[in-house]
Order: sequence, then C-alpha cells, then structure tokens
Amino acid sequence: MNWLKSTLSAAVGTQEPIYGPEAIQSVAQQAEETPYTVMTKDDLRWKAYQYTNVETQTFYIMADDGSLVMVQLIYSNIAGIHTTAHFNTKIFNLQGDGDHIWHSDSLSNIIFDEQMLSIAADNLTITLNEEGDSYSIKSTVNPNCAVDLKFTRKAPGFAVGKNGTSTFGTDPKNPWGSVSHAFWARCAVEGTITTKEKTYDLAGRGVFIPALQGMKPQHVASRWNFINFQTPSFSAIMMEYTTPPSYGSTVVNVGGILKDGEIVYGGATNKITHTSSEQDPESEWPEPTSIKWEWTGKSADGQDIHAQVDGPLGKRLDRVDVMGEVPGFIKSIAGSVAGARPYIFQFSPREKLSLKLKIGDTETTEEGFMFSESTFIS
Repeated sequence: MNWLKSTLSAAVGTQEPIYGPEAIQSVAQQAEETPYTVMTKDDLRWKAYQYTNVETQTFYIMADDGSLVMVQLIYSNIAGIHTTAHFNTKIFNLQGDGDHIWHSDSLSNIIFDEQMLSIAADNLTITLNEEGDSYSIKSTVNPNCAVDLKFTRKAPGFAVGKNGTSTFGTDPKNPWGSVSHAFWARCAVEGTITTKEKTYDLAGRGVFIPALQGMKPQHVASRWNFINFQTPSFSAIMMEYTTPPSYGSTVVNVGGILKDGEIVYGGATNKITHTSSEQDPESEWPEPTSIKWEWTGKSADGQDIHAQVDGPLGKRLDRVDVMGEVPGFIKSIAGSVAGARPYIFQFSPREKLSLKLKIGDTETTEEGFMFSESTFIS
C-alpha cells in the first residue's frame, strides 16, 4: 500500500497535512492595496517553468449566431523531467439533442518564439501580434477540426492585485506553489472552425484567460466556480476557488466588469452563492441549479459599485468526469487515497439572465449570454 500511495501520489497526489490558512498568501491581500493591474505585453509571456506546473491559454467564444466554443492549449511539466502539450477544442451542442464536438490532441515539436510570447508545434501556431492586442490561432492538428481564429482585445487586459497570483507555503518568501489568472474579458472574435459536418462562422465576442497552476490540482482547490457573462455593453468575469482544509478552506475570488476600452471594476471582493442545488446521482456532488454572482467594490473612478447575475441555470450543458479516462482501479484508489473525485458541471441557460449593475446612483440592467462552470474535486 505504501508503494501504491507513493506511485499514485506522482499522478494524482495524496492529501496534504493541515498547514492552516496562514500557508496561503491570497491575491486578495495584494488587492487590498492594488485592486487590479492592467496587463502589458510582457505579462503575456509563457513561463515554461522547469518544475511541476500546468500553464494554459484558454479562449472562449460566444458567436453572434449563438455558437459556444472553447479552444485551449495546455502546457505541462512533470517534476522538471517531462513536458507535454495538448490542444483542446469543444463546440457545445446547445440544443441538447446530441453530443458536443470535443477533441483533445497531443502536440509534437513544441517551440516558443524568442520573446516567449507565441507558441508553435507541428500543425499549430498561437501568435501574439506586435502590438500585443491580438492573438491568431491556427491549427490543423486534428483533420476533423481545423481552427482559424483571431481574438482582438477590446478592453484592457487585467490581473487582480499586483500580479494575479496567490502563493502557497509556510514561508511566504519561499512558496512551494502558486496559482495565477489574468483576463482579456472583452474581445472581438473572427474566423472559423471547420469540422467534418460544417464550417462554423465564429464572429462574435470572446474571452482569453492565461493561467498557471504550480501545484497538483487537488492540493490547490476542492471547489471552483467560473462565469463569463457578455452583454452588448458589458463583460463580466469571475473565477473563484476554495482551498482544501490543508489551507484552511480559504476562498479566493478574482473578477471584473469591463466595457469597450475601459475597466469598470476589478478586484477580489466578490462572492458566488449556489442558491439551490440537487444531488447528482452519478457524481454524488450537489449540482447547482441556481447561482448568484456578485461583484462589489469601487469603480475605476472611485464610486461604490455592485453588480450581480442571479438566476436559474437551466439544463446543464455537460457534466465532465475529469478522471473518466483513468483506469477504474486507479480511479477508485485515487478517490480513497487522495479524496479526489473531480467533476465539472457546465451551464449556459437558453433563457437569458441579466447583469444588474449599480455605479454610484446609476443603475443599469442588460440581458446577456452566460457560460459558467462549477467544479467539485475533493
């Protein structure tokens, strides 16, 4: 059993000791002094650290024709001895009458440009332009899913706090792990994805999120929540995770409200509440059926701000069994040894919800298109 635990730990990790909440240096501590920082081109560099970490670039598309798509590159390093990269695409079936189109393809011959701003592999390029405000994504890695997209930033990119990063460790000067997120929350998208069945014209609105997780996922968080909400005038984004008891079940929340050319609000004083839920029999997790997201703080010009999206989630888009591809006996051991049972619930209600925004004495309400995820890990 000891051999099995140590072997399994290399893949999924065992439970950590109780270090307490003082062993996480939340980005919220930075945000008390600096609510958010505008991203520069330098902030978009790939890190490619030579220790265990996962680095991602995720692009969400909410097309004018109603299509909902995710494109993602995952670059990971295991113990400084092995690097891998995958390119994922997911075209959601919003009608509920068939499967989603999902591809996850391993990449070969991965290289970065000299500035670490763009990445390439066989049959794939993700290129940042010279101005640092637009990405081009081209892929024929999978012959059944050819990608040709362009994301152009329409509002400043931002990270909460000074650098969007929370660190983990009992010595804050020498942390043993970190998690960071940054956001281009309001982008214009143009281009296509071509499958065997059709070509999708994906002109519309988009979000780009670069992230880095320098720890095993079940050591970082036991829960995650995410919302991407787009209205004609505003983009609202929020990411929240709750650490395991080893770090005091600490809640870390980052988010912002943007409009064209402007950050309306950015900060860490936000809140997500699952206002109703039902037990999902397959995953045995309490699947949310209604959620309230609240952004609270000061606007960029110093006024009190409060925004919320609140309402039913409708029929879920998907329930992703993260360990679905892991052999059954490893999966059962992972659950018993590490307490890990990761599932992602994805939602995009067909009935539009509204963003209610109050800045000072001015109130605005706009309907929008929402994509959200609620993840349970351990």
